[in-house]
Amino acid sequence: MKLRGYLAITAVCAVILLCDPIQRFLIVPSGWLFPSRRDRILVAWAQWLCWVLTAPLSWIGGASLPEPLKVPSGPGILILMNHQSLIDIPLIVRCIDNGYPRIVTRRRYARWIPLISHVLKLYQFPLVDPAATAGQTRRMLRKLQESARTSEVPFMIFPEGHRTRDGEIGPFMTTGLRLILRARPWRVYAFVVDGYSGYPKLSDFFAGMAKLEGRIELVGEFDWPDPKGDHNAFATEIRQRMIDRLAEMRGASAA
Repeated sequence: MKLRGYLAITAVCAVILLCDPIQRFLIVPSGWLFPSRRDRILVAWAQWLCWVLTAPLSWIGGASLPEPLKVPSGPGILILMNHQSLIDIPLIVRCIDNGYPRIVTRRRYARWIPLISHVLKLYQFPLVDPAATAGQTRRMLRKLQESARTSEVPFMIFPEGHRTRDGEIGPFMTTGLRLILRARPWRVYAFVVDGYSGYPKLSDFFAGMAKLEGRIELVGEFDWPDPKGDHNAFATEIRQRMIDRLAEMRGASAA
């Protein structure tokens, strides 16, 4: 079990190190040279990256990963999902039909991680920093709202703000979600993932992953037509539906 886990993570790390220079010296210049094809290049690269980064987990590690559901790509699409593991990120990217999302991400991931830090810049992921000063936080939140307002691709946020070890759906961090909801009308897709709560960090995969059985389900589609509406009530309703769906998923699994 542990050997398969070590081999799978070794393969993932090798893919990261190999794809970093490919992204910097082939994908980015291709977008410059062929501006009319840039969006198609970015879509294809994002989808391929997410596939190749997760394939070793199942092929080598023996993990059971779900087939991605499909969400339309385009402006005015907002995706909410609970957060259990690093797998959540490539999983939700693969759910975008012929596209990719902009995912609200913590700033620390943009500093030094091979491939990943450059992905955040290339795909213009909005960055947040819980440790920022008051002035930095105001500027950061203004950029977040402007990114949400002008994004031509789906916008995505993990409303809990962090990964949970017990897999339960925690309280929503309302500030970022409130600003996003106030930015424009949205078609909101709420997802629930389960089965990853024992793997919040990359190092957790070393213990083995053959027992990992991940699932993802669409809770529902919700219209947010008025940016000035009651965002607290809207977020509370969606969170409760996510909690209910998670309980149903676990009940069905136990049965």
